[in-house]
Amino acid sequence: MSKPDQLSRRQFMRKSAVAGAAVPLYVSSSVLAQPGKPGANDRIQLGLIGAGGMGRGNLRNCTRYDDVVVTGICEVWKERRDATIAEHKGKPKPYNEYRELLQQKDVDAVIIASPPHWHALQAIEACEAGKDIYLQKPMTLHLAESLAVKAAVKKHKRISQVGTQIHAGENYHRVVDHVRSGNLGKIGVARTFNLLNMGVEGVGNDPNCDVPKGLDWELWVGPGPMRPCHPMIIKWSGTHSAFMAYSGGWSPCWAPHIIDLPVWALDLGLPTMVSSSGGRYVCRDAGDAYDTQETVLQYPGFTLTWMMSQISAYRFDLKGRVGIYFHGVNGTLYADYGTHQIVPEGDRMKDAKEPEKSVPDSPGHEREWLDCIRSRKQPICNVFYHHKVNVPIVLGTLSLKLGRSIQYDPATEKIVGDQEAAALSVPTYRDPWKFPEQYL
Repeated sequence: MSKPDQLSRRQFMRKSAVAGAAVPLYVSSSVLAQPGKPGANDRIQLGLIGAGGMGRGNLRNCTRYDDVVVTGICEVWKERRDATIAEHKGKPKPYNEYRELLQQKDVDAVIIASPPHWHALQAIEACEAGKDIYLQKPMTLHLAESLAVKAAVKKHKRISQVGTQIHAGENYHRVVDHVRSGNLGKIGVARTFNLLNMGVEGVGNDPNCDVPKGLDWELWVGPGPMRPCHPMIIKWSGTHSAFMAYSGGWSPCWAPHIIDLPVWALDLGLPTMVSSSGGRYVCRDAGDAYDTQETVLQYPGFTLTWMMSQISAYRFDLKGRVGIYFHGVNGTLYADYGTHQIVPEGDRMKDAKEPEKSVPDSPGHEREWLDCIRSRKQPICNVFYHHKVNVPIVLGTLSLKLGRSIQYDPATEKIVGDQEAAALSVPTYRDPWKFPEQYL
């Protein structure tokens, strides 16, 4: 079984010596230019940590461009690792242990698309290794993890992007223009929701399974609690979200894309109070995630709500199952991923003009990240911005777990007057993995 300390310094040195005996196919940008900053004519050398559907998709979007080359694939399931390597020219080197990949000089940046319980630790260690990061959502599962990732990116001067790719879409851009134009008038509340209907069966009740051939289950679980393998845990993000320990549940799966829009359009800071209710009411599947959650987020002079249901046939206004409402005194704006519409309040918007386009077009979510690796300017969905999306989600999960509201001080970034909540906001990792508290 793999352990975090399995690859000793001596082993790394021995492997590096063997590798150095051959002429490298690609020269690291850290040699040709400034550390972590490719030169104008260099190709950005990418590594991938986690070769599931999202990670492979992010990597394909990056390799559409001639200035990118894939040099390493880390995946603890050999079948997925081999399949991903076969997709890319140059035969990227295979890795089972992500720390070995991070030691490589021919990797400038990494896409982290591992299960969410790994995100914080791998992002922080990537920063320490001098690698820029593209971090899939959810950013983290705990408040302390979010703070630590943000601190690591700042300390090590890394470029970061969080995988809320819808942020780059034209529809979201136009919604931001409408909200910021003032046409809706004062906006006192926004409502966000994601409603699915998995039914009582949920993700299914398949029994625990033998660990599939070629899967390093010990390393897959890593800092999470050990348990028997289950086919739904390892299938894909749409099923492992049913297992709280490795995903945080369904809200961290859905909410980042949806809460993102009001946070962005209204330039929200951090909430002062989070109150969440719900539970596991209907689902009887093999998981343990809440199937219902409603969260109220209080900001100065503004309220944001989040509603999640995995077991509801209800659709707001008989529209889609995903949506955002901005309620202004002059009218209401409804948006989903691809559309938006405005319903005026009487004639209060009769003189409103179509707002000018103010949000620059995106070259694509991954392309923006790649361009920023070269310019050393943070992309729009960097961890400092996304922290404001992540905090409401992780505090909502904690509020639901404890059954009470959580008061939060945005200035100090601390939970107020609740020692138990504050203690639970810092994760406990399974030995020998350790949460890097030095970043708090």
